[in-house]
Parts: sequence; C-alpha cells; structure tokens
Amino acid sequence: MTPSATTKAFTLWGAVFLGIGSMVGAGIFIVIGQAGSIAGNLVWLSFVFGGIAAMLSGYSLARLAVAYPSRGGIVEYLVQGYGEGVFSGSAGVLFYLSGLIAIAAVAKSFGAYASTFFPAGNHLENLFAIGIVTLFIVINLIGAALVARFENIIVFIKLAVLVLFTAVALFYIDPQRLSVAQMPPIKDMLFAVGLTFFAYQGFSVITNTVEDMEDPAHTVMRAMLTAIGLVGVLYILTSIAVLGNLPLERVIAAKDYALAEAAKPAFGMWGFKIMAATALLATASAINATLYATAEISYTLAKEGNLPKVYTYNVHRSYSGLIISGLFILPMILFLDLSQITTVATLVVLIIQGVTHVGHLLRIRRTGASPLLVTLAIFSLFGIAALTLYHTSQTSMPHIGLYILSAFGLAFTLEILLRLITKRVITRQTETTKRDPR
Repeated sequence: MTPSATTKAFTLWGAVFLGIGSMVGAGIFIVIGQAGSIAGNLVWLSFVFGGIAAMLSGYSLARLAVAYPSRGGIVEYLVQGYGEGVFSGSAGVLFYLSGLIAIAAVAKSFGAYASTFFPAGNHLENLFAIGIVTLFIVINLIGAALVARFENIIVFIKLAVLVLFTAVALFYIDPQRLSVAQMPPIKDMLFAVGLTFFAYQGFSVITNTVEDMEDPAHTVMRAMLTAIGLVGVLYILTSIAVLGNLPLERVIAAKDYALAEAAKPAFGMWGFKIMAATALLATASAINATLYATAEISYTLAKEGNLPKVYTYNVHRSYSGLIISGLFILPMILFLDLSQITTVATLVVLIIQGVTHVGHLLRIRRTGASPLLVTLAIFSLFGIAALTLYHTSQTSMPHIGLYILSAFGLAFTLEILLRLITKRVITRQTETTKRDPR
C-alpha cells in the first residue's frame, strides 16, 4: 500500500456517516411539523418523494465529484458546467447566499425549541436565534477545534434519540389518525415535498470529501446512495410516528417543535424535554458547521473576485467574511418567521442544485453519467421548486417570487460590479475539462 493510500481520511462508511450526520441535523427537527401541517398523515409519502429527488440529485453530484474532484463542490461544478463567466460567478454568489439563508432557518429552529423551556408566550425565539449565531461566530473566530471534537458525539446522540423515539412511538400509534378518512388531497402531499427535500440537505457534503476518499470512483456513489437511503427510512418511520401519535390540529399548533410534541404520548413531559434538548444540540452543531463552511466559501469567492476583498481579511483564526455573513443573517432572523425562511432556503437550494445538474448535461460525456437520470434530477428539482413556489404564493407568502428574484438579482448585480471593479473571475480548480470532447 502506498503512503498516500494510508492517509486517506474517508472510507465508504466514514463518508456514509458523514453524510448521515449532515442530513440528520436541523432539517428533520424543522421540517416534520411544517410539512405535516400541509400534508397531514400523507407526510411520509412526501418524505418518499423528497428522498427520490435527493437520490437523483446525489447521483448527479457524485458523478461530478469523481470527474472534477474539488473541495469547492457545487461552486466548482457550476464553473465546469458553464465556464468562467458571469452566470457561474453569480450562481456561486447565490450559493453563498443560500448558505446564509439556511443558517438563519436553523437558528430560528434553535430559538423555537429553546423557547419551549420557558413559559408559553415568552416571545424569546428571535433572541435565542441571534444569541446562538453570535456565540458560534465568536467561537469560530477564536478557534472551533474544541467544538469540532464533539461533533461525532452530537451525531451519535441525535441518531440514538431519534431511533429510540421512532421505535417506541410506533407502538403508540392510533391507526385512525393514519386512515384514509384522515388523508388530505394528494396535491397537499406534493406541496410538502419541497420542505421534505430540505430535510435531506447535507448529502452534498459527501462530494466535498472526494479528495480525501479511498477509491472515490467507486466509493463516492455508494456512500451517497447508502446515506440518503438510510436517512430516508428513518425520516419515513419518524413521520409515521409523529402523525400517528398527534392529531393534525396539534401538529399544526406545534409545527415548529412538533417532533418534541410527538414524544409526549410515549414518554411524557420528559420525552418532550429530551427531544427538545436533542434538537438544540442538532441545530447548534449545524449552525457551527455551516458557519465554518460559509466563511470558507465566502473567502474563496472573495479571493476569486466574486465577493468584495473585505471578506478575505484575517480576524484572529478566521476571516472577516464570517462577521459580514453574520450581519446578513441577523435581519433574516428578525423579519422572517421560521416557515418563511425555511421555504426561501428550500427554494434557493432546489434552484441552485437544478442549475448545477443542467450544467452537468453540458459535460455528460466527460462524467459518464446517465443522461436519463441527470435529466430526471433536473425535472424533479425544478418541478418541486415550482410546486413549492405556487403553494407558498397562494398561502403564507404571496410575494415569495419577488424574494427569490431579488436574491438572484442581488447575486447577478454583485457579480457584474465585482467583475468591473476587480477584473477577476471564478476559476476552475480542476483541469480535467481540457480533455472534455465538447
């Protein structure tokens, strides 16, 4: 065995557990109540369709990761697909903005669960959300090595609690709550798929490890599909347990912390508190990891001229981009509720990944991927985005389309202005496209 082979950090199961840890984070704690309030006792089917979309997207990203191995992940694939132009640059900026939106959504979830430890009507959600983001900005500036050591422990705890809850709660199900008579229209189940897809977010982190993976040509795809498949089974069973234990009106009333509420029938008030505490751990660890990743992405984009140079200044053990990112996150926390910000994050992620897969089609001969599966990934993601956009505009956010267009407009404006000022562009990190037959 060569020395380089012994230094690879990720085996198949190492990559699988990384993906599971990234997916089974804040997503399930945020989404299950919100999706259940739309899809009712058919929410498990929404998780099935969300998982299928995640599988198709994961397949495309895994093929791209092998062809273009880079820690830049989606940012790199956008450049490879569309070239070093305005479109790929602005899409990279939008990818950065989507990270900020996701952090705000997770922080709002942290605030919702933290407030359950205080008397009802305390209105402390935003205070807790701002506090946790500020805390982890400071920790990342000082050095997050200590927190990183606890990430594996946190992953084990949240998985253990979810598996235990699901296994026990399934025995307390009231079959009447899952009956056909209680089912909503099928269209409501479809409208919830966007939210359930958001719960799978995190699978793309597997592609960022490809440079440190043993035999990536075979490992990355197997790790991707295995991780998504195992998480899908857990989500489906968990959603059945929640909707089988709670009447729909209680799911709607407690949609921001429905997973904790569903623990009461089986475990009583202690179950609620343990599940809420687990949600706090999961959301806190997700905020820490995503803030770190966002600081790295913003630094990379700024070095390439797609964000202002001020993002690259050193501040203790991190970059000024971390502080600037925090200043963007705070108004999102203050002015959007959890449902709104989760929906915006979902839509941006769906669109960015859909655009990435369209770029993949332009390089399909280089990656050797199935054109059919990549095309299905494109249609599934854009289809889910369209359904989510329509439903949200008709219900809770009539101006959601303007919010999404504004995000795109801001990204394009920043890209064009910075090109004019700095004369720099995002560049390819891998050179395999030289052999591309296109």
